[in-house]
Amino acid sequence: MATQILQAQALRHAPDGGALGFEDTSALCGQPLPWIGQARAQRAAAFGLGLDAPGYHLLVVGEPGTGRSSLMHEAMQVQAARQPVPPDLCYLHNFDAPEHPRALRLPAGEGRQLRHAMAQLVRRLPQEVTARVSAADVKAEAARIEASYKQEEAHAYAGLSAYAQARQFSLMREQDHLVFTWHDAAGEPMTTSRAMTLSREEREAIDSAESELRSEIGRFLERTRALEHVMNEGLAALRRQMVKPLIEDALQGIRNSFRKQIKDALKLGAFLSQVQNELLENLPLFMPGSDDEALRQEALAEVIARLQVNLVVDNHGLQGAPVIVEDNPMFRSLFGSIEYASDGEALVTDFSRIRAGSLLRAHGGFLLLHLRDLMADAPVWEKLRRVVRSGRLQIEEPGTLYAPLAAVSLEPEAVEVALKIVLVASPEEHALVQALVFRVGRRAGGE
Repeated sequence: MATQILQAQALRHAPDGGALGFEDTSALCGQPLPWIGQARAQRAAAFGLGLDAPGYHLLVVGEPGTGRSSLMHEAMQVQAARQPVPPDLCYLHNFDAPEHPRALRLPAGEGRQLRHAMAQLVRRLPQEVTARVSAADVKAEAARIEASYKQEEAHAYAGLSAYAQARQFSLMREQDHLVFTWHDAAGEPMTTSRAMTLSREEREAIDSAESELRSEIGRFLERTRALEHVMNEGLAALRRQMVKPLIEDALQGIRNSFRKQIKDALKLGAFLSQVQNELLENLPLFMPGSDDEALRQEALAEVIARLQVNLVVDNHGLQGAPVIVEDNPMFRSLFGSIEYASDGEALVTDFSRIRAGSLLRAHGGFLLLHLRDLMADAPVWEKLRRVVRSGRLQIEEPGTLYAPLAAVSLEPEAVEVALKIVLVASPEEHALVQALVFRVGRRAGGE
């Protein structure tokens, strides 16, 4: 065989760069990943992701490093772009049963609108309520009600004083207490030395008159308490009458902002009606000037906290359906959680401490999980099976069962969860699960 001597340049291939279709590899970023030799799998993935029927999910089996997760993630994003944006999810205080917060779904973006509207309401309400009850006409009517009470109370006291004088007692008030002293015919008050000189019959007569006076004082106090109650009720009714239109207008403005046909329209309307009742029942807290200002502020803060909106899923700005990849499917991160705080004696919580997990955030879209992660945590696997079977999710915090302190229980309203789960597994993991299912099935069948 003849030997051919080659030059160095002949050993180097210089392709035509213009034929590649790009100037450098940076232009390839963002391009769809190729399903090399997997045309059938690509068609199956597209079919499964586009199948709009409850209970149908995808199992992707392949060796690690083959691009199974990346390819499915890209396919999920393509399909999600064709689907509508799912609604927001909020949790609200339940005025009838605070331990059972209510779930509220609103069209995407309206959850933060409701949260902002309620925050604005409680921010400006104290100033507006104070201004309204401080108006001249309201003050004049309040003064008339108080004057009527004082007149009735003065008339009753005058009758009591006359009753005491008729029995030789002088009556006077000292720091909201009634003090009486017996005096003789000359008007001199009874002294200890004088009392020692009285006969038994005289002492018995004075004791009898004192007992009658005490009974009359009791009737006087009952009457004045009733009069004071009527006065307070009148003042409260006056405040409610003056402030109620103010609150109704504010809440009606919020209602008008959510006039769209939403699934939970009745639930939102019921919540706003309860907000109105809560505000009217706690009107005195909005007005400064109480004896203990610190306690008033603390109580007012508690009322305002109950009117807030806990927006746990905010789909504002989302284009299409959500695509969530959960690489760490712990119980809290997957199903949501309830945060607790310690007050020194117990763990306490409320609706504002509810947090959504990946399942709720993926509602209306897609969630990618790895079978290996789920098999490593039996409680997570079992609850995920229940959620998939029922289509509903109940947020809970199982860790409180083992907490060193007693915990205030909270059971948020369960919500519907409609999503498509893409479960990624290796052939070995898939075979193991099949073997376990087969073994459990044989045991259930009695073999």
